[in-house]
Amino acid sequence: MSDLLQQLNDVQREAVQHTEGPTMIIAGAGSGKTRVLTYRIAYLLQQGIDPFSILALTFTNKAAREMKERVMQLVNHTQGRNVWMGTFHSVFAKILRIEGHHLGYPQNYTIYDTDDSKRLLKKIVTELDLDPKTYSSSYLLYRISNAKSSLYSPYDYISNSEIQQTDLASGRPLTGEIFRTYNARLKRADAMDFDDLLFNTNLLFRDFPKLLYKYQHRFKYVLVDEYQDTNHAQYLIVNQLVAAHENLTVVGDDAQSIYAFRGANIQNILNFKKDYPDYKLFYLEQNYRSTKTIVEAANSVIKYNKDQIKKTVWTDNPEGDHISLMRGTTDTEEGTLVANAIFGYKMSKQLANKSFAILYRTNAQSRSLEEALRKQGIPYKIFGGVSFYNRKEVKDLLAYFRLVINPNDEEALLRIINYPARGIGKTTVEKLVVQSNESKKSIWELISSRSNELLPFNSGTIKKLTDFSVMVQSFQVLAGKMNAFELSQHITNSIGIIRELRSDDSIEAITRVENIEELLNAIMGFTERDPEPEEVGEEGSPARSLSHFMQEVALLTDADKQEAEDADYVSLMTIHAAKGLEFPYVFIVGLEENLFPSIQSLGTREELEEERRLFYVALTRAEHKVTISYAESRYRWGSLGLAEPSRFIEEIDPAYIETPKKVAVKPSYSSVTTDVTSPLKTRKLVRLTDQSGSPFEASDTDALQNGMWVEHQKFGKGKIIQMEGVGANRKATVHFNAIGNKQLLLRFAKLKIIES
Repeated sequence: MSDLLQQLNDVQREAVQHTEGPTMIIAGAGSGKTRVLTYRIAYLLQQGIDPFSILALTFTNKAAREMKERVMQLVNHTQGRNVWMGTFHSVFAKILRIEGHHLGYPQNYTIYDTDDSKRLLKKIVTELDLDPKTYSSSYLLYRISNAKSSLYSPYDYISNSEIQQTDLASGRPLTGEIFRTYNARLKRADAMDFDDLLFNTNLLFRDFPKLLYKYQHRFKYVLVDEYQDTNHAQYLIVNQLVAAHENLTVVGDDAQSIYAFRGANIQNILNFKKDYPDYKLFYLEQNYRSTKTIVEAANSVIKYNKDQIKKTVWTDNPEGDHISLMRGTTDTEEGTLVANAIFGYKMSKQLANKSFAILYRTNAQSRSLEEALRKQGIPYKIFGGVSFYNRKEVKDLLAYFRLVINPNDEEALLRIINYPARGIGKTTVEKLVVQSNESKKSIWELISSRSNELLPFNSGTIKKLTDFSVMVQSFQVLAGKMNAFELSQHITNSIGIIRELRSDDSIEAITRVENIEELLNAIMGFTERDPEPEEVGEEGSPARSLSHFMQEVALLTDADKQEAEDADYVSLMTIHAAKGLEFPYVFIVGLEENLFPSIQSLGTREELEEERRLFYVALTRAEHKVTISYAESRYRWGSLGLAEPSRFIEEIDPAYIETPKKVAVKPSYSSVTTDVTSPLKTRKLVRLTDQSGSPFEASDTDALQNGMWVEHQKFGKGKIIQMEGVGANRKATVHFNAIGNKQLLLRFAKLKIIES
């Protein structure tokens, strides 16, 4: 082990060898944090620490898998396997399978993904006869997820007057009632959603002190990766687990905290020293990924954030090329400039397509980029589209697997009760749902009961329902005898899904059959892998069961769902999706005010600082070269609007941007920057000042009325011609002298009343 420690730099080595007590490792971008975590675990094992007493928590299964593989290469293979290592959700899902009965859940509970939750919410909205546009499933799931991440139960939600006022102001006063019904339906289906995995773990530790004591003394060393991304629920679980020994190691970078919209709380890492005053702090500041230019440019931007842990990231890598700045007249021209630049680099430097990534703030920006790449004949792949496990035919077969494991899983049952078609029509299904709600029994309980008096159906329909339940029960009997592949293959052959798909001889149908085949291949690969220690069941039962496979699939993160391909393509993705990745050449597009930074993130300093951290993350994905671009106009909602270059361009030290001449750039007031596209021109970047040169001060928009004259910091003077909406949805249509009519959402728009 001493030889292996020589592969670490001095600070990394110190961090690895400091094993006792609370420890925070601030790891700058590209500084080798994964290596430090891996070696720290290996070092603990070398010191004789029981592997079963080490818990390592990550945010992706991929990260956990890579760390475990590295640990097993450094130490005894068996020791490495016995370390509890996984995502927050996967680790606590395992604990809930062991201890969930205390909360009334069976060991084989189902985990609902986003699609399952949205479908259930849509049904509830329909049953309550509410407007599905007002009560959209996406909005409801967002509100419920935030509530659970903050450890609010439906009762807490409904009892909180501030939350109720917010829902009332948004025109959705029944959100709490929907939340209550949603949770009750999950419980009836023996199911949890992703947020429940953390919510219920907190509930276990809060209400059952003996269980908390058990796991406190089992996990004597706890390590947390990407600590800046933890939410309130994760923070509390970790603090409770380490309360007995405080051997907590957190690794992260506050400058890369970009998931507040998912509930991540940057204060968790900023306040670590308050939670653990006797902590030991290590800085990993050497960047091994990027050129000096990229590292220094990123440093020059992030320094404008007030809430941060001060550090100086540096590198011994070469100086590298300056950052290029490109301007397009429109977003279409911006896409063309990016595609042309990629083509030029490919030809002049003999680079593969996979050397390039195009990063954007929102998925909607990909259209013009895709068109431009297609015209150049450059292959590309969009990340964040439909993943393999979200394809219809795959989800259909997985629904059968879910139902075999947990027959009370209502979403799975309703998905496949008549697929392939077996004569159980829509009317029958609707009656089943009503009967289930009235009797407070699951649909499975109704159709699998030997006495069918509860079912208001004729004998023919009852026979079809009975045949379906008998088929599922036959699969359940085999589940205790067959491994994952044997059972999945038997189910696939028995239900006739392949025959159903092959009845259509289109190319799409052939692809769907191939996807089923690929799913079975994945299950075969899973079956052939050695089981994890906690998966080994009773003697005679299959070590790699279908239940174990479904647990693994249910806990895949967005990053894990991306298909592993060696194909040569340019990667297109949002900056959020790019976190943790790296590419030789990176294009960051759409650097415009109200797009990046987003208009939704200009309300507070904290929101703006998160946007700046997002830009920092984008810059530090690059190894050799960064190109940033913006458009002077962009289509939004079918209208072409003027765009202003982002303040983040100004905040990059001009020494690191490729410009034809030196220009003084100050981030806090009006300044001039020069783009490098042809024809060359300078463009004034206007900061928040009105026409008199004084700081722009927005007025209270509550008093706005038709006919008033107002001033906007970008669009100039205009007259209000229409007001609509209430509360947070209040909008104004303004006729601006410079650009014509513009509709503005007043909670985001900053308007100054200049004449009433």
